[in-house]
Amino acid sequence: MKVLKDDDVQSRPGLQDWRVLAGRLHGSFRTRSMTRGIELVRRIGEVAEELNHHPDVDLRYYRVHVTLTTHAVHGLTERDVTLAGRISEAAAAMDVEAEPSRPRSVEIAIDALDIPAVMPFWEAVLGYRPRPTPTAEGEPAHEAGSVDLEDPDARAPGVWFQQMDAPRPGRGRIHVDVHVPHDEAETRVRAALAAGGHLVTDVYAPSWWVLADPEGNEACVCTWQGRDD
Repeated sequence: MKVLKDDDVQSRPGLQDWRVLAGRLHGSFRTRSMTRGIELVRRIGEVAEELNHHPDVDLRYYRVHVTLTTHAVHGLTERDVTLAGRISEAAAAMDVEAEPSRPRSVEIAIDALDIPAVMPFWEAVLGYRPRPTPTAEGEPAHEAGSVDLEDPDARAPGVWFQQMDAPRPGRGRIHVDVHVPHDEAETRVRAALAAGGHLVTDVYAPSWWVLADPEGNEACVCTWQGRDD
């Protein structure tokens, strides 16, 4: 099963309701009521059973969030593209509004000198599990949006570990990665700067911008763009 590149998926016709974030396909649909949300989830379930490909669905009072990935290969495939299109059709048939700028995906990054020594602590304290080793041919060992530890229920943010070359006592060693739709990123960066933050660097943009709050705590605003190399 071939893993698709993020730009290939995001540029597909019929996926205007969806955004690639951290190697997954996300859709958000504004149902405006719990009853309509339940009905949309029911229709999504029917399509998923028909295609034998199952999404993660988060039902809230006012909207439904859907996340797609092919777990067998830890990436996006044609199965996700097909299911996304069918879900959009189901939402449109109910006159449910898609909100493509709304999805987000958050990761926590921990800088460490000795990652094998540090990781078991976080695995235990969070109740997380190691992310499975990539199995798809050509899948990178640590791609953008992958994590080292993940929530077994796929609800809480993933954690990944960044190798440090030397101690940095004057700088924080934990930062937050916020993956947003590629066409929402600069708006999010401007909002953070207007709220008192400052730009640490944009040398990696549009893959990510490094920002910091007034006390120097860092966050990266990330997209799928510019990562193929």
